[in-house]
Amino acid sequence: MPRIRVEPLGIEVDAPRGETVLDAVCAHGFFWPVGCDRIGECTNCAMEVISGVGRLSAMGRYERQNLVRQRGPGATDDPRLRLACQARVEGDIVVYKRGVAPA
Repeated sequence: MPRIRVEPLGIEVDAPRGETVLDAVCAHGFFWPVGCDRIGECTNCAMEVISGVGRLSAMGRYERQNLVRQRGPGATDDPRLRLACQARVEGDIVVYKRGVAPA
């Protein structure tokens, strides 16, 4: 089962393959900052993928459009910027997201 490490909090959680990063971390009792209904509109859940960019699902059109709409045309230039509510786990990853905390 894939593992997700979240920095700077330093937690590690197991994630079923195909589950979103956000859902996997929250299922283990952690709070992840969001501003919408986990549907990729607000981009508040955006994270930096430190390790394992290739072990996440490919960025879809909806995720790409909302990153550009909320954060500007250059938002998708760096593949390490992903939305935790849209990126699905396919292998071990390390991400950076401030605000993740025990619920």
